[in-house]
Amino acid sequence: MQKNITDIQNEIIENFELFDGDMESILFYLMDLGKKLPAMPEAHKTEDFIVKGCQSKVWVYPSFMDGKVIFEADSNTEITKGLVSLLVQVWSNQTPDNILNSELFFIEKIGMSRMIGSQRSNGFTNMIKQIKMYALAYKASGN
Repeated sequence: MQKNITDIQNEIIENFELFDGDMESILFYLMDLGKKLPAMPEAHKTEDFIVKGCQSKVWVYPSFMDGKVIFEADSNTEITKGLVSLLVQVWSNQTPDNILNSELFFIEKIGMSRMIGSQRSNGFTNMIKQIKMYALAYKASGN
């Protein structure tokens, strides 16, 4: 059964709590999460799917199947790839309504602002906006 967005976020928080605020370990964990993202086909790494406003290159590719949005993502830097992998973990395989109505509480709970600088924070915000735009487009199209 598909986990709901709240349960997924709580799992993320629990995993980060294991590091007890050790920034070096947290950053290594974040990079490891990025390495676990399924490989994104090169054909999906186009300008159409690049997240604007990110210092690094970040691609988010949406597809829609059985009423749920599936996201593929990649980045050219390890930490950013880890960050986008968290969003994929939370929102992939969810309905457009669930994505649009969800609040991302895990970001504050894991102390992300301590982990990433303001440039990366802006990029992360843009990743969130782009994913929500995809969900909105799928909801509007009724697909």
